[in-house]
Amino acid sequence: MFANLGWAGTPLKIGYSDWPGWVAWQVAIEKGWFKEAGVDVQFDWFDYSASMDAFTAGKIDAVTVTNGDALVTGAGGAKNVMILLTDYSNGNDMIVAKPGIKSLKDLKGKKVGLETGLVEHLLLLNGMEKVGMKESDVTIVNTKTNETPQALAAGDLAAIGAWQPNSGEAMKRVPGAKPIYTSANEPGLIYDVLTVSPTSLASRRADWQKVIKVWDKVVTYINDPKTQPDAVKIMSARVGLKPEAYLPLLKGTKLLSLEEGKKVFVKADGFKSLYGSSKIADSFNVKYGVYKQPQDLGKAIDPTLATK
Repeated sequence: MFANLGWAGTPLKIGYSDWPGWVAWQVAIEKGWFKEAGVDVQFDWFDYSASMDAFTAGKIDAVTVTNGDALVTGAGGAKNVMILLTDYSNGNDMIVAKPGIKSLKDLKGKKVGLETGLVEHLLLLNGMEKVGMKESDVTIVNTKTNETPQALAAGDLAAIGAWQPNSGEAMKRVPGAKPIYTSANEPGLIYDVLTVSPTSLASRRADWQKVIKVWDKVVTYINDPKTQPDAVKIMSARVGLKPEAYLPLLKGTKLLSLEEGKKVFVKADGFKSLYGSSKIADSFNVKYGVYKQPQDLGKAIDPTLATK
């Protein structure tokens, strides 16, 4: 029966985690849209860093990550190809500081908790560079993103770097804590992507094309005022929040239709291009010793499936 549907007999395995642009896939899962599209897909739920570990270990075919973290994963030996832009962070990624700290400059000589080498590290460095600070001006304490709310509440950290819902939870736990720098200060610093192993992409290209087409349906359903309440209900249930609590998180994420994604897939410098943004992330990663050699962006990005 699978052969008649063009399935290879085994599902495409995709790792996803708690970020609105990826929780969005839940709509397609629950609506049965992959089956309708004739592609067998299995989504596995992880904490973010664990999803990258699973991809590196070859347990899944693809993973939802930021463009910068796709490069980190590739540099670590788990080659991957970014084939779809799901969204860009538009305020959900934050450096959240304790009361009394009003700006990045106030962090001088203090401790900041975040996952080193990952996206909030890049966000912090981007902000610090703008105000003339060096990384050595702060002490970075390696802290898993899903543990940052407890870490800020517990002790000697002046700030944490996290994305929603963790950043919001940190502000709940520490009354008066607030964001002092966010991804809305630099749109395009953090693009979110679906990235695939080159082997899976080569052997199941037609199936991946179908997955990408489903994404467009997801964005339309979430953005349409008529269907948005149902979409938010599905997404919020996946992460154990009430729909009204989830809606603001969605607003800090700019979901990209395939048409909008086409403009970002154009080769150009700067944050309006996935290539430009990834080049900046790559330079940061090399400069700060996340990995040694610059990555080949031509091999790391394949826009052809999403721009047909």
